[in-house]
Parts: sequence; structure tokens; C-alpha cells
Amino acid sequence: MSEQYTDEEIATMRLELAELRLEHRTLDEAIHLLLLDGAMEELKIKRLKKRKLQLKDEMALLEDNLIPDILA
Repeated sequence: MSEQYTDEEIATMRLELAELRLEHRTLDEAIHLLLLDGAMEELKIKRLKKRKLQLKDEMALLEDNLIPDILA
């Protein structure tokens, strides 16, 4: 059985999801620029990629909460 959320909780989750997507996109751009720069800041790139993966997991969790379960 899925949890029921209030309209306010759903709005908050959608806002958080939008913020996470923006941060994810910003990290993607930063990583791309570092790779283009060729400065080989491997540690920094690894940290950014790790944060990007964390964001992806958080986004997936929020999306799962926002999409209602469909009974087969």
C-alpha cells in the first residue's frame, strides 16, 4: 500500500526534485569544463561525480514517492 501525501508535501517534494535536477545539471557542466580544461584534477572530478551519483539516487527516491503505485 502506498503512502498518501498532502498537496503541500507533494509540492515540497517537486520543488526539492527540481533543485536536485538543477544541481545535477550544474555538476555535469562543471565536470565537462574540468575535463575540457585538461588540468587533470582527478580528485576534484571524482568528488563531483560522486556527488552527482548521490543526487541521482535522491532524485530517484523522490520520483518514486511522487509516482503512484499501479496495481497490476
